[in-house]
Amino acid sequence: MAIDKRKQKWIMAGVLILVLALIVLFFLGGGNLQLLKDLISSDVSTDEMRDHLKELGYRGYVTIGILSMLQVVCTVLPAEPVQVLGGLAFGFPIGLLCCTIGVAVGNTLIYCMYRCFGEKLRGYFVKNLTFDLEKAANSARVVLVVFLLYFLPAIPYGMICFFAAGVGMKYHRFILVTILGSIPSICIGVGLGHMTLSASWILSLCVFAVLVVLIILMYWKRDALFARVNAFADRPAYSSKTVVQRCSRWLLLPLYGVVRLYFYLCGIRVRTVNKLDHQPEKPSIVLCNHGSFIDFVYSEKLLLKSNPNYVAARLYFYHKFLGKLLRKLGAFPKSMFALDVESTKNCMRVLKNGDMLAMMPEARLSTAGFFEDIQPGTYSFLKKAAVPIYTIHFNGDYLADPKWGRGMRRGAVVEAELDQLFTVEQLRSLSLEEIRQAVEQRLSYDEYAWLETQPKLRYRCRRIAEGLENILTTCPKCGKKFCLTTKKNQISCEHCGPLTKLDDRYGFDPDFQFRNPGQWYRWQLEQLKQEILENPEYSLESKVELRLSSKDGKSLTRHGGKGICTLNRQGLHYHGTQDGETVEKHFSLDKIYRLLFGAGVNFETYQGSEIYFFVPEELRSAVQWYMASMILHDHCRE
Repeated sequence: MAIDKRKQKWIMAGVLILVLALIVLFFLGGGNLQLLKDLISSDVSTDEMRDHLKELGYRGYVTIGILSMLQVVCTVLPAEPVQVLGGLAFGFPIGLLCCTIGVAVGNTLIYCMYRCFGEKLRGYFVKNLTFDLEKAANSARVVLVVFLLYFLPAIPYGMICFFAAGVGMKYHRFILVTILGSIPSICIGVGLGHMTLSASWILSLCVFAVLVVLIILMYWKRDALFARVNAFADRPAYSSKTVVQRCSRWLLLPLYGVVRLYFYLCGIRVRTVNKLDHQPEKPSIVLCNHGSFIDFVYSEKLLLKSNPNYVAARLYFYHKFLGKLLRKLGAFPKSMFALDVESTKNCMRVLKNGDMLAMMPEARLSTAGFFEDIQPGTYSFLKKAAVPIYTIHFNGDYLADPKWGRGMRRGAVVEAELDQLFTVEQLRSLSLEEIRQAVEQRLSYDEYAWLETQPKLRYRCRRIAEGLENILTTCPKCGKKFCLTTKKNQISCEHCGPLTKLDDRYGFDPDFQFRNPGQWYRWQLEQLKQEILENPEYSLESKVELRLSSKDGKSLTRHGGKGICTLNRQGLHYHGTQDGETVEKHFSLDKIYRLLFGAGVNFETYQGSEIYFFVPEELRSAVQWYMASMILHDHCRE
């Protein structure tokens, strides 16, 4: 390896010597030698130099390109005289092209030189500049840092190129970043030369004077500028943390219009009932049951004039664009079923600002179409808030877009009813248990029981059963787990063959053991509960991929490692890698109220503002982790 490295250095040195020799030969012939004498002579005017360049023909273009290349490679040479000369001799477009090509060649040579001699060259930054090289190199904003360096004084182009090459950029990215970064200053230099020909000398002098003053000011304040660049490099590229904002009406109204059009095209009807004889008071809290991912859209029809602030899962704020959109719509993040001081402060901030807080206290989508439970701390928060409490009760939202489903169901009907639950006086007089009973009674729902009251309702979907295998874990015939498959409306077992079909009213065949998916889910939940309670050593284990929150905001999550997850009476345990290091993470049952899950995707939990997003080897088992965590938390805590 050492021999190969030595050979690379010798080859690179030979190439550089050859390039320099060719440049020397070029400047010694064809009138170029006279041009070099003119450049260093004080007796030659700018017009004479320009005329000399034009007389060289194509060699004049090459000369400007080579000089631009040399001012990059030889960092002590100033760039501005060459750029001004290019604009003076050939005008702005041609001068800009010649200088840019020369800079590109010089950048490429530096990239190659760094590969061989880089570690000795990068010391320039550390020794001579008030600039934290290591911090910038490890920053998630390294590309923007490179751009900023081109606008700071006392940093030659070549040194910036050495830095960019040293952070491990691929060549195509390196050359794009360095060329784009240098173009603004090239434009200024070439433009100044061009103005000398096309504008009055007074205007040119004024522009030149302004540029000189700016350069002097930047050099005078360079320590402060470098400090700002260091701070910029140290700041993370994106964070899901946020302070709640008021909803932007100009953004909300067009989006709401688009959604209503989408519902119309999909044949989805939304029926709303407002039992209030007045607009909801502010500040106030609105509680909604949560059967569908887009429940907030249904609620907006009733709350459009109130501009509520919604509590949303922090996962969606890891994506930069989506997070920004949600903030503009007044939403703010919450680490579900975890201690989240930031979210609590935002909730209180909404109320102190005299606004409306909207929340889905179940804190996860319904798994099988009926009411899930609510974390006890929610009732303490309601009592402490001491503001009017309203509710929106949905029916049909789950069946229109079930958690496990693949697309909206045409012909769906969604009902939304707004009513008041507590006045401030009532809330203060009630105990926590009385508040709990009233909230659960108002928000409870069973989609299949509601469907019985809608005899004419039909759901049109060619793949209506597909995805059910991600919430139904157990075959009722053979008792085996994770063996169900679906295709269109057919449900089959890998061992037993076809089991039943799902019709357009979410019903199974009349001779099947269960009437609907809800009954099947309840049956398997009881089976699992019995299994866990009868076995003190019960444990659920799987190989998993660990995914963590996105660092750059370009996705929701990123790969974080691999390992093994175990869930038992002690809690959830992960042993594996996290960002290249071997770790052991333990989450006690006291801290895991429920493991959240994505049907056929993952199970997850939060720790502060960080998500631990586990993708199991058997994707269909994700719901099993959710059910087991619920049973263990409620019945088996030690």
